[in-house]
Amino acid sequence: MAPRPGTPHAATGPAPRPWRRIAVDEAGPAFEARPPAGPDFFDFPDTECDGWSTADLTMRYASVRGARHRYHSQPRQDSARAAVDAASGTIVFAVADGVSRATLAHRGALVACEVAVNRMLDGLYRDPGWADLAGLAAQCTARLGKLTRWWLRRPQPSLGEIADLYATTLVAGIIRPAAGGPVAELCRIGDSGAWVLDRANGRYYDLFGAADQADVVSTSVTPLPYQPEHMERVGLQLRPSQVLLAGTDGFGLPLGDGDGRIGELFARELGSPPPPAWLAHVLDFSRATFDDDRTLLAIWPRNSAR
Repeated sequence: MAPRPGTPHAATGPAPRPWRRIAVDEAGPAFEARPPAGPDFFDFPDTECDGWSTADLTMRYASVRGARHRYHSQPRQDSARAAVDAASGTIVFAVADGVSRATLAHRGALVACEVAVNRMLDGLYRDPGWADLAGLAAQCTARLGKLTRWWLRRPQPSLGEIADLYATTLVAGIIRPAAGGPVAELCRIGDSGAWVLDRANGRYYDLFGAADQADVVSTSVTPLPYQPEHMERVGLQLRPSQVLLAGTDGFGLPLGDGDGRIGELFARELGSPPPPAWLAHVLDFSRATFDDDRTLLAIWPRNSAR
């Protein structure tokens, strides 16, 4: 594995080695990715990453297209977004995984993230203590319904028709600075996940319990635009040694319980906030049979991130 970026190389020194794809156990097949073939795909890049810090928190996220979509000229169907409420220093974030059978799954995931982040920012602007995460599902469904009306030229599309076009999972959350450590509140719809990584022992703690590995459009795991009868929610306070993670099942399934080589890889690379591009590189590891899109968002308490 190529060394993680650190001190920049001097212009007159030896050229840095290229980042070779990280192979874990048995690597998947190697091939050059094909461009997504469709008029609506040009603004859905193969790889996306971002990262920044507030006075109290450091955020990184990356989203990479899986081997299956790269091979079949399909777009990345995962999405992630994060923003900060400047007045309070609170970070809001969303991670979504478009359901593969939906015609415009890539667009559904992006819209769900944008709507969720905008709604959380608007709530915090009006009330710094806002935490109405349960209302996010209705907001996202309303926007997806509006898009479906435009797409189908139909005034009242059914939930099934909306799902056929835009079905997506969603994990969204708020993390606030606090004297005893950042306080986070998260919700989810569908089977994307969230974890706490404790860097002191390398263990992962699944915040929502084990994800259901069945088809996401089953009765047990219901995506947007369907409204859950009871929104899954969780709250916690991060210790200095802990990192909050949110990701799609493209990351969660190979991670498993975190005891394997994937868990070791990310426990090492997330020991401190990596450059965003390096996080994307690590997330794009090659392992046979795991060919889905992968998205991971991580937030560190700043006192320990230093």
